[in-house]
Amino acid sequence: MRTSLSLLLVLVLAAPLAWAEKAPPLRKSYPPEQVAEGVWVIHGPLGVPSPENQGFMNNPAFVVTDAGVVVVDPGSSVQVGEMVLGEIRKVTGKPVVAVFDTHVHGDHWLANQAIVEAFPGVKIYAHPRMIERVAQGAGEQWLEVMRDFTKGATEGTRVVEPNAPVEDQTDIEIGGFTFRILHDGKAHTDTDIMILLPQKSVIFLGDNAGHGRMLRMNDGSFRGNLRALERALASGAKVFVPGHGRSGGPEAATEYRDYLQAVYDGVKALFEEDLSDFEMKPKLLPKLARWKEWVDFDELVGSHVSLAYLEVEADAF
Repeated sequence: MRTSLSLLLVLVLAAPLAWAEKAPPLRKSYPPEQVAEGVWVIHGPLGVPSPENQGFMNNPAFVVTDAGVVVVDPGSSVQVGEMVLGEIRKVTGKPVVAVFDTHVHGDHWLANQAIVEAFPGVKIYAHPRMIERVAQGAGEQWLEVMRDFTKGATEGTRVVEPNAPVEDQTDIEIGGFTFRILHDGKAHTDTDIMILLPQKSVIFLGDNAGHGRMLRMNDGSFRGNLRALERALASGAKVFVPGHGRSGGPEAATEYRDYLQAVYDGVKALFEEDLSDFEMKPKLLPKLARWKEWVDFDELVGSHVSLAYLEVEADAF
């Protein structure tokens, strides 16, 4: 009897989550832009998830191949994923045959759900450490983050984990395209992959770069992120697609690289003067004026200085 009551209590407590209604679709669509022949990017709004953007703020992309469509970073929710699929259908009637998730942060991949519901059995590629993190609960944590930040606008989204691990220098051949995986250890996170399309000279950077928007570095490494961006710039790519912000030429990678370098080098120099991290920020701000208009600069520059301080300190011992 006690067991039955306990089970009933669990079911009652779980009911609001299980029976929560799916939130409405996005209030607007975002037309894709062709950055190379057959390669399209939907540039999301800049900023953090909010009720206003309904959680959409990354750059979903898709490649139309002979075999079908390949999606990179479908977005943060089932609602975003459905919008992305609607925009794909305006370009081609081909099915989605593969997805690449660039890293574990859920604003880039929780829309896997929409892709799988429309195309069951699709392969979803990601780094093994991302697959491991999701199995350990990272997806559920991101569901909660997205619900909270958007005040429920992503409700109805569930975790659909990647199912196909890929390592550095893996080549995935799909419909006449080579999707080459680049992974350089810990960069924005330790789960990052960049995807190079050699035939089109396009590289998808994930959150190893933002362009016009600052990115959190809590899970990353300044030196590792710099190393990844140098590798991207040496890849032969001519079109660079950042995780957030406008796609473009090399500047879509070099602008963020230069910022990371300026923060790290500035902190390292002041560390040698025995300054604390809170003493460093006012001294560094004039040197970072080039990026002061970037979205979230004021909110994140302090944490960037503190995180760089910890990394410089660790490197010193």
